[in-house]
Amino acid sequence: MCGGYKLDLPPPAARRSVDGVDNRSDIRDFLASRRARITPEQAGLLPGGGRRRVPGLRREEVAVLAGVSTDWYTRLEKGHISGVSEDVLEAVARALQLDDAERTYLFDLARAARPPRTPPRRAKAQIPPRVQWMLDTVTGSAAFVANGRLDIVATNTLGRALHFPLFDNPRRQANFARFQFLDARARDFYPDWAGAARITAALLRAEAGRRPHDTQLRELVGELSTVSEEFRTRWAAHDVRIHHDGAKQFHHPVVGTLDLGYCTLDLPAEDRSTLRLTIYTAAPGSASEDGLKVLASWAATQATPAAQAAPAPEAP
Repeated sequence: MCGGYKLDLPPPAARRSVDGVDNRSDIRDFLASRRARITPEQAGLLPGGGRRRVPGLRREEVAVLAGVSTDWYTRLEKGHISGVSEDVLEAVARALQLDDAERTYLFDLARAARPPRTPPRRAKAQIPPRVQWMLDTVTGSAAFVANGRLDIVATNTLGRALHFPLFDNPRRQANFARFQFLDARARDFYPDWAGAARITAALLRAEAGRRPHDTQLRELVGELSTVSEEFRTRWAAHDVRIHHDGAKQFHHPVVGTLDLGYCTLDLPAEDRSTLRLTIYTAAPGSASEDGLKVLASWAATQATPAAQAAPAPEAP
C-alpha cells in the first residue's frame, strides 16, 4: 500500500519468490481489461448467451478464440503465466486483438514470472561520451536521450531549451512523468495535456513489464500514484505504448506555440538499459521552424560556463 492506494507493480524484493516476479495482479488486470473492450461482434462471434453482466468477451469465448480450454484460460487470467509457451501467448494475443505494444507487454509479463537465469543487474555506467557528442552535432532540432523511466539523461542545447521547465531543480534529474503529473505548468506546456498524460502513463506501464526489478521505477510509480489522481486513473487502465514517431504541440513560455514532429530510436547500451534518442523537428519554412531558431538564440544567451561543464548523468 502507498498513501492508501494499492499499486500493481511488482512488490518489494522481500515478497518476490524464487519463481520470478510476483506479477499476477498485473497479468490479471491487463488480460481482463483487454477482454472487456472487445464485443462478440468484433471478435467474429455470434451474439447470444443471455444478458452479459460485464462488458466485452467472456472467458470461455476468449478460450475458444485462442484454442485452449476455459479452465486453462481462467487460470492464465488469474496470473499463472509462468511456463506458458510462446505459441499459446501468441494465440491469446490474437484472440484479444492486442497491438504490437500490448503483445510485447504480455510477453514481458510472462518473462518476468519465470525463474531468472541470472540475477538482475543494476546499471551504473555513465552515458558514453560519444552519445553527447552526437547530440551536440544536432543544432537545428531539439534532441535528447531518455531512459525507460522517462528521465532525461542527455540532451543538446535546443533540447534543453525546449524542455527547460523540467530542469528547474538542479538537484533532481529531469523526468517527463513527474513534470506531466506533478507540475501545474504542464497543463499549459502541453495543449493536449490529456493525450500526453495518457501516453506518459502507457510508456511507464510498458517499462514496468520490461524491467520488473527496477526499484527506481517502482518508487516513481509509487510517488505519482500517491500524489496524482490523474496518474492513478491512467495507470489503472493498463494501457501500454511503444513510442516511435508522431507529432506534438507545445506552448513554450518563451516562443509560444510550436508544432513539431518527432522520431524516437532505440540506442544500444552495453548494460542492457533502455535508452531512446528522440529528435523534434519543425516543417521547413513553418512558423514553428522560426520559433525553434528564436529558441536556439535564447538558449545561447542562457548558457553559462558552469552549465557547459556539468558532468553527464548516470545511465538508468
